[in-house]
Amino acid sequence: MDVADLTRELVAIPSHDDETAAGDYVEAWLREHTDAAVERDEHGNVFARRGAGEESLALAGHHDVVAPDASQVEGDDVAPESDYTLEERDGRLYGRGTADMKGCQAAAMCAFRDADPDDLDCELVFASFVEEESGALGSEKAVDDGFAPDYAVVGEGSTGYSADGVTDVAVAHKGRRGSTVTARGTAAHASEAEKGENAVYAATDAIELLRDMEVPETEVLGHELEGSVVVTEIEGGSAWNVVPERCEITVDERTVPGERAPLEWVETYENVAWTVDQDLEPMACGDEAFADLALEVAAAEQDGDPEHVVKPHATDAGNLAQAGADCLVIGAAEPGEAHTADESVSLDVLDRCYRIYRGIAESL
Repeated sequence: MDVADLTRELVAIPSHDDETAAGDYVEAWLREHTDAAVERDEHGNVFARRGAGEESLALAGHHDVVAPDASQVEGDDVAPESDYTLEERDGRLYGRGTADMKGCQAAAMCAFRDADPDDLDCELVFASFVEEESGALGSEKAVDDGFAPDYAVVGEGSTGYSADGVTDVAVAHKGRRGSTVTARGTAAHASEAEKGENAVYAATDAIELLRDMEVPETEVLGHELEGSVVVTEIEGGSAWNVVPERCEITVDERTVPGERAPLEWVETYENVAWTVDQDLEPMACGDEAFADLALEVAAAEQDGDPEHVVKPHATDAGNLAQAGADCLVIGAAEPGEAHTADESVSLDVLDRCYRIYRGIAESL
């Protein structure tokens, strides 16, 4: 079974509401097509290991997807048991999960299977996580349970960053911290506003602080990363003639390795509280030799000239980096491709990623 065939098999399995069936398939395929030690943890993550060495390299991804568009399932409604449609045209596969990221999951599985044992000087690990689309929860739980490879290649998208059609090597990505700022006041009739305390006014003071806040910057292997802080939602008040006693604002912060914006400063205002709702870790590769090796392999497997790049959004690599792994992100998905109604992936680029993954494993 080649990468394209395996991609078709994986994409056909619904995994937006329940990843169990997709995990069952991945586990069964690894047991049938490899002689690796295969395990499934209590969270649903699938792992396979082969080879031996002082260090380990993980080829990692996830088998859950976001909910499909109605055009990506059989019938008129999207339901948990909906069958996904798959269409092939002009050298691309179209369907939910083709780009994010069952295509590169298939490429990693085939590379794991085919890597020459005589060329492996490390333990080669395949890892497929659950709940990535829910906040990278599967990889977080795996790390909490002790999963800590020395190196990892995560198959999220890195194609088309430096130039169209070129599969680059991402040496860093930003994280995301989502939080809520809650301002509380005292309700009163709007005609006697002086008898209340306006929560919206307190919230706007916090917003002004956030607007003027300096965001962290860092450099990874010569590439600049700059964080950001953006207020994305605001909700407060109960009626047109009532002084609001509560106002909430949602804050989207893009984080960089090593430092966070001091959002806790909003709590210096009276009756203002700050809570973190989600914290997806950023990633930075600290091993320049590993990054250079991957770039050499990637360059040898394509006509274009790949570069070291950075990604604007988080992946499972953030959690693996927190566990001590030197991570890279290399994958077929292109910017803006994932989560769309016409999500697709190039079959040629999937084969390229297969060769890159295998080449890194056999060269490390």
